Amino acid sequence: MLKQQLNFKLSQKLSPQQIQLMKLIQLPTQAFEQRVKQELEENPALDNGKEEPKDEYEEFDNSGDDDFESEKIETEINVDDYLSDDEVPSYRLNTNNYSSDDEDRQVPYASGTSFTQHLMSQLHTYRLDQEQMEIAEFLIGSIDDSGYLRRNLLDILDDLAFTQNIYTDEQTLEKILKIVQNLDPSGVGARSVEECLLIQLKRKDETESVSLAISILTNAFDHFSKKHYQKLLSKFDITEDQLRAAIDEIEHLNPKPGGSYAGNTKVVEHVIPDFEIRIRDGQLELTLNGRNAPEMHVSREYTNMLKGYKDASEKSKSQKDAVMFIKQKLDAAKWFIEAIKQRQQTLFVTMSAIMNYQEEFFLTGDERNLRPMILKDIADEIGMDVSTVSRVANSKYVDTPYGTKLIKEFFSESMTNDQGEEVSTREIKKILEMTIQDEDKRKPLTDDKLAKILKDKGYPIARRTVAKYREQLDVPVARLRKEI
Repeated sequence: MLKQQLNFKLSQKLSPQQIQLMKLIQLPTQAFEQRVKQELEENPALDNGKEEPKDEYEEFDNSGDDDFESEKIETEINVDDYLSDDEVPSYRLNTNNYSSDDEDRQVPYASGTSFTQHLMSQLHTYRLDQEQMEIAEFLIGSIDDSGYLRRNLLDILDDLAFTQNIYTDEQTLEKILKIVQNLDPSGVGARSVEECLLIQLKRKDETESVSLAISILTNAFDHFSKKHYQKLLSKFDITEDQLRAAIDEIEHLNPKPGGSYAGNTKVVEHVIPDFEIRIRDGQLELTLNGRNAPEMHVSREYTNMLKGYKDASEKSKSQKDAVMFIKQKLDAAKWFIEAIKQRQQTLFVTMSAIMNYQEEFFLTGDERNLRPMILKDIADEIGMDVSTVSRVANSKYVDTPYGTKLIKEFFSESMTNDQGEEVSTREIKKILEMTIQDEDKRKPLTDDKLAKILKDKGYPIARRTVAKYREQLDVPVARLRKEI
């Protein structure tokens, strides 16, 4: 049996405008600039440029079934800009998104030869028959960005047969690989770190320390990688000075030959700070990057179209459809302008709260002065949601007197020291890092000893916590920090 029932339900949903605003807040400066340019291209009712004097603004009031809210006209624009047959409208060529005193930080584009092309150009100087050249080129194409051949030769043999119709044997492949390994940079084409280092050592002039280094890598690589120096001393019957000289030879080699190639065309990330903090007369001064505040205005021509529609005595269906399209574009333009203003305000208010919260750090630059701070602390301070603060912190950078920092780095959990005070975990990590730097490298401190030292300094933390912080600092265990 079917029946109808009426229920009241209270629900909270984000409007499309709120979702778009959250996305705008999350964007860093460079991505925000691209988003503004995209909106300018997609919405002809949006314009950027200088504002007209306020006494020249026009107002009109529409009332009735086909009329719309009062609009303010805030830009000077020629009707020909929209009616021209030119393929590239002039509004797409406008680049005055910056304030007059903003620094020009355009990043030039770089082009060059790729790592693979660099190896190919060297290979073509060798006299090889067609099949050998094709095999060598296939091997080079299998080398990764670090300069290593990570694949098994048997797998490469199968690929040569199935994809290149080349049938060869493992001995021939090994022989051609030796030719590839003669290319620069030294060590390229190696199948392991051990082989990479040996290739580089064998190119050096033969000396006592080089010969000993080759013997160590060939016969005792496991002892060397684990820094079992006493076992090396007894195995090769050498003095500490001889072992130190051999290790010095190895440490000056490049374990990633591909990474040293200057022409490597990897994408380089360029960071443009979203904020700048400066110290003036002992006080902190915060500024928002001018690129986050473009001048955006509603197009005069589109509002004039609405006014012309209002004054028309007869209104056809096509005119009504056109004016509805214009109304949608004008609404979108007004919303985008308002969203930019809200974005600016949100960024500035959030960063101001962070700056004031961490004032001691920004005045001194000492990470030990960082206060424990979580997202909720700032959210409560500015009266916004935690997710909004997270969007600002996760993708924005601030230029400080001590370098450019990711904002989320200022957030950290807290722990209580032996005096009952809450301290930042960043402070403890900094003290741990400094303790490791000052240790005797011949007898590095174990995690147990580090925990005891921190406890003596007033930070009672467990050994496993020390190990966790040490790993987060990318510091190896005591045995691997040992030096002879």
